Amino acid sequence: MPTADQQPRRLWQQIVDRYYEPGTELRQLLLKHSRQVADEALAIAHRKGLRLDDGDIEDAAMVHDIGIFMTDAAGIHCHGPEHYLRHGVIGAALMRDAGDPEWLARVAERHTGAGITAAEISAADLPLPVKDLVPETELERLVCYADKFYSKSGDMQRKSLERVRASMAKHFPAALERFEGLHAEFGQ
Repeated sequence: MPTADQQPRRLWQQIVDRYYEPGTELRQLLLKHSRQVADEALAIAHRKGLRLDDGDIEDAAMVHDIGIFMTDAAGIHCHGPEHYLRHGVIGAALMRDAGDPEWLARVAERHTGAGITAAEISAADLPLPVKDLVPETELERLVCYADKFYSKSGDMQRKSLERVRASMAKHFPAALERFEGLHAEFGQ
């Protein structure tokens, strides 16, 4: 029987280790937020009887924000050159370049907001590639939904549904509509 030190590391751990130095504030923040999202997603999957693998849910939730270190968001210990809105596409590119599974890259790429369409990116001149970045698979939608209830800043406590809705309404009108679709699928 292997000891804890001999247990194979989960895929998400390998990916996090690749980009985040142990013991840093940014790594601690990323892991706390990602664990909150993973626990939320797993609880929803179990409550709803989703036919998703728990390990896949955990891997996806734990790396959905892997690209934040390359962005400029000092309030969450990020001091990179890129606009924060790009963290999803950056994370996806990092994982693709490293040969990680495409399904994981797609979770990172499509989780921002309740997804963002090419039309919204173009109309608002957002610093993103002009293409649909809307979650499509059940796993992508689940992680996107669970992520909306936790912030990487402030008290990091679970947000109320009303607070999430208010946050979505501040963006594109369709963002709240997309969130409501996710809520219909995954909410209580």
